[in-house]
Amino acid sequence: MEKKLKSRKPVYKKWWVWLIAIIIVAAIASPGDDTEKAVDAVSPVETEAADKSEVAEETEVTEAPAEEAAEEAAEEVEEVVEDDTPREHQAALKKAEMYAKTMHMSKTGIYEQLTSEYGEKFPEEAAQYAMDNLAHDWNVNALEKAKTYASTMSMSKIGIYEQLTSEYGEKFTAEEAQYAMDTIEHDWNANALEKAKTYADTMSMSTPAIYDQLVSDYGEKFTAEEAQYAVDNLE
Repeated sequence: MEKKLKSRKPVYKKWWVWLIAIIIVAAIASPGDDTEKAVDAVSPVETEAADKSEVAEETEVTEAPAEEAAEEAAEEVEEVVEDDTPREHQAALKKAEMYAKTMHMSKTGIYEQLTSEYGEKFPEEAAQYAMDNLAHDWNVNALEKAKTYASTMSMSKIGIYEQLTSEYGEKFTAEEAQYAMDTIEHDWNANALEKAKTYADTMSMSTPAIYDQLVSDYGEKFTAEEAQYAVDNLE
């Protein structure tokens, strides 16, 4: 008699198959935890870097006031140096500024006035300090002096130039005097006429003599045209 073969259950219906499947799924899911741990392990380094950045920013903030303090200290040192300037030197500088701004004197003229026995009587060192530290536009002074001579003394253009540069006059440099003559605006015919009237009224000079005096190198130094205008308009 033949034995009957027992029928076998399918594999997927066996309980141990499902147990193995559960274990495999759990094993696959576990690396995620390791990844989180790895991220957690890196995060303290990033936190430390952020902390260092904050410290660097705080250091920069604290360094700025230090630089300002250094600059203030340097300024204080400069003030101390200025305070150490001898009184005579400071006084000479103030006098020089007064002569330059109110009397429109030349640089050489001011120096001589500061050191003169008949002037301010400052020591040469104090006067030299004053001139070295006096900031001024000497061209402007030459121009102002030229205007004064032209307006109040009715001098000729050449006469004013020579007065500006003369050792016995204003003592401006040739360049400063030339700037004045190139810049000044004045009616030189009017000046020649005023001089002609003076000679005629106070010295009773003849017309030819007045003309000669106006154009003479030893007289007024007007041009021939200016002198002719003057004698032609004498009353």
